[in-house]
Amino acid sequence: MTLSMRVVHNSLHDQAALLLRDLIFAGTLAPGSFIDESALCASLKISRTPLREALKVLSAEGLVRHEPRRGSFVYEVTEQDLDEIFPVVALLEGRCAYEAAMNASDADIAALDELHERLQRYAKAQRINEYYSTNFAIHEAIISLANNRWLAQVIADLRKILKLARLQQLHVPGRLAQSLDEHLAIYAALRQRDCDGAQVAMRSHLTHQREALRELGRTQRNWRLA
Repeated sequence: MTLSMRVVHNSLHDQAALLLRDLIFAGTLAPGSFIDESALCASLKISRTPLREALKVLSAEGLVRHEPRRGSFVYEVTEQDLDEIFPVVALLEGRCAYEAAMNASDADIAALDELHERLQRYAKAQRINEYYSTNFAIHEAIISLANNRWLAQVIADLRKILKLARLQQLHVPGRLAQSLDEHLAIYAALRQRDCDGAQVAMRSHLTHQREALRELGRTQRNWRLA
């Protein structure tokens, strides 16, 4: 195979992997659902080879599971997965907050100030979707300020699994206000260049996220039993 042919092949399976991720994260391919390769080949207009290479990539990322003689299925995140992932993410993002506090310039703090002002407006207006997107931007900014590619890479991999769970912890009563207070505590530590304080505040924030999700899960189970 020539170099140009390999590049084209890689491009096809990378594109297929991107499209599959979008379908999974959008819920079009639901958690636990069977992945119909023939139907996907037809809809994506690709052959089986790049699709199967893409499925291997997603399997390595934890988004897809393969069962011999049965095929591939979208991974369904369990409560045990969440219990195992959240403490790890809390440790990693806590370290990011520590390193961000060491590295942040005055201009970086000013950019975070604007994001936190936006976060407060959305919280006050109960605009949860916009709050989620701004919350994500703040976490991304802190990870970027840490300037540690190894931390960023591992966090990104774990976030894919959490995204697969389609988490909605801000719908727990009182959680929106609590989340805002937690973010302001992280930001206050960053402004003071308090590395230890930023780390503790971030870890606490993510621990409370898991607690809120556990409460949401209990509530939803009670609704189904009622």
